[in-house]
Amino acid sequence: MTTSDAKGEANKRLAETICRRLEARGFTAAYVESAQEACDAAAEMIEDGALVGIPGTVTVRETGLPERLEEKGCKIVEHWTPGLSAEERKKALLSELEADWLVTSANAIAADGTIVNIDGTGNRVAAISWSPGKLLFIIGINKITPDVESAIKRAHTTATPPNAIRLGRKTPCAETGLCANCNSPDRLCRVVSLLERAPIGRDCRVLLVGEELGY
Repeated sequence: MTTSDAKGEANKRLAETICRRLEARGFTAAYVESAQEACDAAAEMIEDGALVGIPGTVTVRETGLPERLEEKGCKIVEHWTPGLSAEERKKALLSELEADWLVTSANAIAADGTIVNIDGTGNRVAAISWSPGKLLFIIGINKITPDVESAIKRAHTTATPPNAIRLGRKTPCAETGLCANCNSPDRLCRVVSLLERAPIGRDCRVLLVGEELGY
């Protein structure tokens, strides 16, 4: 077996282990090898014409899913859409919350199945915690950490600096690439969500992808 094959098999076994732990916590979870397979699987799950909220997530966009869903006649709601006024952005945020499907990712997922996210405004973690529609996470293999403590650390130190740079925020981590646990007005790490179980009454699904995706 080649080094690449061995790494791929290790990723598969790791993801399948996490999927079993997620299933025990009330999620429907599956492993797919690639971003393309994640896109295919998600597009098959989501009904034609559905209203789909996609909050701030680089991972989901890297799969090409928004474009694929539009081809299926789905209406995509994204507060990331360029050129929105403040009022239009507020309306988009509320529409994401009320959508038939919320499709997002995670900043990290602990080996026990706890899903960790950190927000600046809290819109994404609010919708993950409670919204009337179905919930789908698409999570790259790079987001898995040994435990909850390291998952939270990953959210601060690995996910946030590039996100701050992408958004043009004036934070220490955007300048240095290192988390300084700052008190900057532009700080993105403000609201932490630990999803220890699937919320009561929610249809919650996870696709773990055997590729690195997102931050």
